Amino acid sequence: MKQALLVVALAAAAWTGAPLAVQAQEGVDKAAAAAFHNRMFAGPPGAKAYACFVRRYDANHLAQHPKQKVSAMKLLVSAEDAPEDKATNYSFRLGVAYRHRPGNFDSSGYCHEIRFECGVDCEGGGITVALSKDNKSAIAPLGRIMVWNRNKPDDDAGEALFAGADDKIFRVDRADLGECAELVTDRKELAALRHK
Repeated sequence: MKQALLVVALAAAAWTGAPLAVQAQEGVDKAAAAAFHNRMFAGPPGAKAYACFVRRYDANHLAQHPKQKVSAMKLLVSAEDAPEDKATNYSFRLGVAYRHRPGNFDSSGYCHEIRFECGVDCEGGGITVALSKDNKSAIAPLGRIMVWNRNKPDDDAGEALFAGADDKIFRVDRADLGECAELVTDRKELAALRHK
């Protein structure tokens, strides 16, 4: 029951964009969190780690899902130990290309252990990131998430991507880290990503 309440609280916080860090630390089974970390990043918690997932939807898929707005999605999840917090900090970056609009759109935020509930600051919505049983894909149900045109990083240029008839759940496949490099803007982090 306690675990179910935690999931409900995390989902509610992700929907409103509320800070999740304090809520996520309470009641988390550390063994389950370590096992999920190992599945996500192919290694135990410790050093900085990344996982990249990508999907470019082909014409056949888009024909079968005519209301799908998204034509491509990239998801970069990262983990970094924070000794001062005595915890591992998780974050995500999401890249989206729309089917009928030019440009590349991005979002980013912080995630929490086990089944990543990832939120965007300032009530920017979020996504949930789970892994397929074989660890080869990330499953990302979508409610609402704010995205920004990469070429217009102005705060006012943000827009919400809402779940639609064909945009409710995305499956993105594990890919080489280089596929997600365009989502990283910090030079030091980009170097670390390319070093992995």
